[in-house]
Amino acid sequence: MTEWNHTGLSYQLQWFAKDGPGGEKTEEPTAKKLQDARKDGKVAKSKELSSAFDLIVLFLLLKVFVSYVYDGFLNVFTYTWGKIPEFVKSGAREMSGQGTAALLQVALQEILMLLLPFFVAGVLVAIVINIFQVGWKVTTKPMKPKLDKFNPINGFKRICSKDSLFELLKSFVKIFVIIYIAYTSISKNADELFFLYDIPLMQAIILCGQVIIDAGLKIGLVYLLVGIGDYIYQKHKFHEEMKMTKQEVKDEYKNTEGNPEIKGKQRQRMQEASRRRMMQDVPKADVIITNPTHISVALQYDAGAAKAPVVLAKGEDYLALKIREVAKEHQIELVENKPLARMLYANVDIGQEIPPELYQAVAEVLAMVYNLKNS
Repeated sequence: MTEWNHTGLSYQLQWFAKDGPGGEKTEEPTAKKLQDARKDGKVAKSKELSSAFDLIVLFLLLKVFVSYVYDGFLNVFTYTWGKIPEFVKSGAREMSGQGTAALLQVALQEILMLLLPFFVAGVLVAIVINIFQVGWKVTTKPMKPKLDKFNPINGFKRICSKDSLFELLKSFVKIFVIIYIAYTSISKNADELFFLYDIPLMQAIILCGQVIIDAGLKIGLVYLLVGIGDYIYQKHKFHEEMKMTKQEVKDEYKNTEGNPEIKGKQRQRMQEASRRRMMQDVPKADVIITNPTHISVALQYDAGAAKAPVVLAKGEDYLALKIREVAKEHQIELVENKPLARMLYANVDIGQEIPPELYQAVAEVLAMVYNLKNS
């Protein structure tokens, strides 16, 4: 849109519109835009929600299987200690550096096997929570390198953006929560913790484990509240980002409707739906007029609903065969009349009454069918 001011200079009003050409983003996102965004890996999800569930599940497993973990580490220590003689060279009083590295490798393998179930549980929880948030659709587009990511100006804009400030605020909240819960958990058990050196080792380990697990569960639950809030914010933010201007909606509609491939698919779906409805109407027919193998036309005559017989279904070759099969299943008479079948197929659409010039021929067929039924 071009306007002229009193100086005689022209200017474009859309240059001053919010959100660029096309005006403000006030329209709801279309299904196509959401689908394209999904293909590009743009979805509304919260990393905090996944982390919160990971923390909760981890500390719950530790709480339930604390004795298993303790016994496992004790067995690893015993096993590793018993392996020391095997890594000491004969005649030597100390292990060599190579022997120490080999022994540590053995110990590390045993510890990893002990912790493997917890790692698997964490991965499964992360996958389930991500599927819950955005569904299942794998895409590699976000992994492709983009030149604008290396642009220092764009990088500075991202650092100073509203999203970065929100992430910074979330980080402060998380740090405060962790420090506060850790402090309250330790201060609550301070009297017992000060006397750890006076109690047996097993009891001391159990006490420390309880303090750590209880603090971890509390942190996880508070973290869950942060994650839920973040998820709601991310959904709102994504919805606002996906909104479109009126011009974008028009352009998308124009591009979509003008796409021959999409039009072809729509036409194919409509034809399939029409064919299914047509085949559902075949059992209502009074007679099937055939060619006999290439054409089938299903007719119904209801004097109370129409002035003349109506074509319920028609088809050639394979479709004609399917019409005959349905007719046989429902004991509908098949009448071979090549000229009449060709005339009906070529001149009468599905759902229409037959033309007056075919009344006599169709009436003779229907009379014959009624006589057969009554005989």
